[in-house]
Order: sequence, then C-alpha cells, then structure tokens
Amino acid sequence: MSKPGRKGFARLIAATRYSWRGFKAAWLNEEAFRIEASLALAFIPLAFVLGQNIAHQIALIITCGLVILAEVINTAIESIVDRIGPEHDPLSGQAKDLGSAAVFVTLSLFLFVWLMSTWHYFRGG
Repeated sequence: MSKPGRKGFARLIAATRYSWRGFKAAWLNEEAFRIEASLALAFIPLAFVLGQNIAHQIALIITCGLVILAEVINTAIESIVDRIGPEHDPLSGQAKDLGSAAVFVTLSLFLFVWLMSTWHYFRGG
C-alpha cells in the first residue's frame, strides 16, 4: 500500500530537501563530519591529478564519498541511540561501536587507496 502525500517530481523535490536538512544537521552537530567533508572537498580535485585514467579518478572520488556515507549513517545511529535515553545499555553501546567501526573501515580504505595512488604517482607510474 502506498503512503499518502507527494508523488512524482514533488516527492523527489521533498526528498532532496530532507537530504539537505540531514547534511546540514551533520555539519552543525558532528565535528567528524565537518572534518571529513572538508577533506573530501580538498581531495576530490586531487583525484584528477593523481588518477591515471577515468576509472582511477572515479575510484579515488568514491572513497571520499564512502567516508561521508559512513559518517552520515554513524551519526544517524548515534542520534537514534541517544534519543532512546541517556542510560548506558550494552546494545546501545554496541550499535554506536558498530557505526564507528564502519567509519573506521571506510577511512582505512580511503587511506590505503590514496596512499597507493600517491606512491604510484610519485614513483613515476
């Protein structure tokens, strides 16, 4: 059964507005998001310098996007857990730790891909 409300293009516009609201909330409330987004804005132009070809450039840019994606999901998890209540609960802690682990994995992937690309670039490859 479909939900009542906007349909078609109006729904797409509304969804875009909600997404931008989410980005704004992440920017205003999460220092890690601000740092990672700023770094992504600095690194994306470098992808066109370091990338050997279009596929390589896209891979470098995707790693930036994955970090932002993981941070947004982690922030959503933290918000939901914090909304439930301030008392410590092992499952709440586990949920936050898993979100943090997702960010760590994407940051590690980002670091590996960019370091290898930088090494290859300066090696003369």
